Amino acid sequence: MSDSLITTPLHNMHVAAGAKMVAFAGYDMPVQYPLGVKQEHLHCRAKVGLFDVSHMGQIRLSGASMKSVALALESMIPADFVNLEQGRQRYGFFTNAAGGIMDDLMVTNAGDHFFIVVNAGCKDQDIAHMRAHLGHNIDLEVLDGRSLLALQGPMAGAAMARLAPATEAMHFMDAKAVSILGYDCFIGRAGYTGEDGFEISVANENAENLATRLLAFDEVEWIGLGARDSLRLEAGLCLYGHDLSPGTTPVAANLNWGIQKSRRAGGEREGGFPGADVILAEMANGANRGRVGLLPEGKAPVREGAELVTAEGHVIGVVTSGGFGPSLSAPLAMGYLDNAFSSIGTQVFAQVRGKQLPCRVCKMPFVEQTYRR
Repeated sequence: MSDSLITTPLHNMHVAAGAKMVAFAGYDMPVQYPLGVKQEHLHCRAKVGLFDVSHMGQIRLSGASMKSVALALESMIPADFVNLEQGRQRYGFFTNAAGGIMDDLMVTNAGDHFFIVVNAGCKDQDIAHMRAHLGHNIDLEVLDGRSLLALQGPMAGAAMARLAPATEAMHFMDAKAVSILGYDCFIGRAGYTGEDGFEISVANENAENLATRLLAFDEVEWIGLGARDSLRLEAGLCLYGHDLSPGTTPVAANLNWGIQKSRRAGGEREGGFPGADVILAEMANGANRGRVGLLPEGKAPVREGAELVTAEGHVIGVVTSGGFGPSLSAPLAMGYLDNAFSSIGTQVFAQVRGKQLPCRVCKMPFVEQTYRR
């Protein structure tokens, strides 16, 4: 490990479990365990996977009133936080003046504050962005003293309920403060795999004990970054820095659902966020390109960066995420295509090592999402 890499409070557990560690977003993180990426992936789809996501940024925002904080957030994010109910989470994204996405994030109304989780690679940038734009009346606290664990899979609800019965009544995107093993935890019923599950914020000093207790359940296994990536790709979920970028608008990314009616044209708080003119115009008229799912017709995977072309070789798009889907036993990919070629069933070609590999545009998600609605 490089001395410059940051470690999470669970680092020693990963090493002891035989994890292969890699540099990721400035952290020394487990990419896989002895089980291997494919079996970790399939285990999470069948039972329960435990992920250390403590590298992500956890932030607490408070102010004179929840509405004042909500409005401050709405000046930076095209989502409705004024009407976000207590104990509920909402997906959002910071936008720039050109309508591009600076990062995507999760925001929770925790009652007396908003709890925010941002991506590890954008954490410092996001915190600086918020400090610069939220105003002096909003208190921003970076929760460096807390770890984050994700428990994901069809058996996650039953496993969680054994330690915290109060979680049984929770549904997708619910969040609440819960005591687990006597530790104060903040739990959201959400995740990044397409499966039912939870994200658990816990004090650093209690993280190892909580992880150990969860891993004691027969159905729970550690899952690394490798399987986390294939799981989220099968679920049709975007990865910032790959499928989302400062040059990609929410409309092109097919994330219109993340912009609630109140923030759209004609809504009571229409616009008011960076790039609103661009984004609202695209919502009315469409973007020039769109994010699509792709199924390569052969067995060879199509990777990020591969150009998408017509049979005649004209460039019409690019792959932003790609690999092998263990649940499908086949390769899969996600990318952006010019609108004329983005209809379901359209055949396009990926340029891979001088060859044109045929792909079909398909619906996403690639596997059914099993959130507890």
